[in-house]
Amino acid sequence: MGRRARELVIELPAYTLADFGFFLTWWGAFLLSALDSSMLFFLPFGVDALVIYLAAYDDELFWVYPLLATAGSMTGAAGTFLIGRKIGDAGLNRFVAPRRLERLRRKVRNSGAIATAIAALLPPPFPLTPFILTCGALQVNPWRFFSLAASMRLLRFSAEAALARVYGRGILAILTAEMFQMVVIGFIFIAVAGTIISAALLWRSTRHRQPLRTA
Repeated sequence: MGRRARELVIELPAYTLADFGFFLTWWGAFLLSALDSSMLFFLPFGVDALVIYLAAYDDELFWVYPLLATAGSMTGAAGTFLIGRKIGDAGLNRFVAPRRLERLRRKVRNSGAIATAIAALLPPPFPLTPFILTCGALQVNPWRFFSLAASMRLLRFSAEAALARVYGRGILAILTAEMFQMVVIGFIFIAVAGTIISAALLWRSTRHRQPLRTA
């Protein structure tokens, strides 16, 4: 990675570096994207903000971060997709709220390829992880799903990185402002709370499923 990318963590304020600075590196884009597409992590706009920040800071290798974010996103999505395959349609109600589940089922069954493309482009609050889980449970063709999803995610992250490259100075001024960093810390707390809730729900669903297997 470029010199500016390597120096990024050093220049961040100590109160963000202490606990979360390791995400603000080139490999952090991959890791955070993978976690964001999994069932155990929750951070709205986290990956988008990271791609924008890294691309704005490292103007020499700004194009690398969309590739890393896309690769990480598909890695996490693969795990979620396989879980969906394993639990099947009948097991979806243990992981997705009933009202949301019916909407997702209709989208996947009526316009699978188009729905995949749109889902990969849309930002939160669109429920990407439940959508991936539903696609796996409904036996969507994995080649079609991942090729479309990867293409659309790359398009989304590339557009963000290109804008960050052009308007990098202004973006960095905003992202390094004290008020913005307070907002980031707030989002981190939301992410931790959401992750704990997601893990608890997943554990509870697994516990409820075990007696059925025994019977």
